[in-house]
Amino acid sequence: MTPGTLVLLHSPLSTASAWGALPAALGPYDVVVPEVTDDDRPPYGPRYVARAALEITAAGVRPPVVLVAHGDAGPLLPAIGAAQRAAHRLVGGYVFVDAVLPGPAGDRRGYSEGEVPAGVTVRARDAGYFAEEPPMPQDWPDAPCGYLRTSTRHEDQAKQARMRGWAVADHPVGHFAAVRDPEGTAEALRTLMSAL
Repeated sequence: MTPGTLVLLHSPLSTASAWGALPAALGPYDVVVPEVTDDDRPPYGPRYVARAALEITAAGVRPPVVLVAHGDAGPLLPAIGAAQRAAHRLVGGYVFVDAVLPGPAGDRRGYSEGEVPAGVTVRARDAGYFAEEPPMPQDWPDAPCGYLRTSTRHEDQAKQARMRGWAVADHPVGHFAAVRDPEGTAEALRTLMSAL
């Protein structure tokens, strides 16, 4: 699958800094990296989705759009995809990068000490954030899905993706692979997208 635009969505637990130099390494693709930092009160998920949708629209993306989520942005991909369809933009695929899959909120958690590399901004969250159920459209998935496992943090999520018949790739350099190895992560993403 050849995307028109890749949209890299950072976790609500971090900022766009979690993508490091990956956007530049993803040439020749058009890449959009929304920065969502005004979702710090309930309802958290809908606020993130609304802001991300506004930034995607403002960027003037070229369809088909491939939505790429890191970490806790994973459960929000279905709602962000629904917002793209509502704006009459074709979603060509969904890619989860060491991300939580859509479903119950119980799989989400903060970062442990030493897990976050230098240069990545982490955002603190209260218990309400972790208990909130992410929004989930009934008709999802509406496009091919893939999973890029970069650490053992979400090993169970990668197994679930395989069980669903999704394309799954491994690039075991750590949860913040985009920061630690942008070129290698870009290559793993290109390979995974070709399988969608």
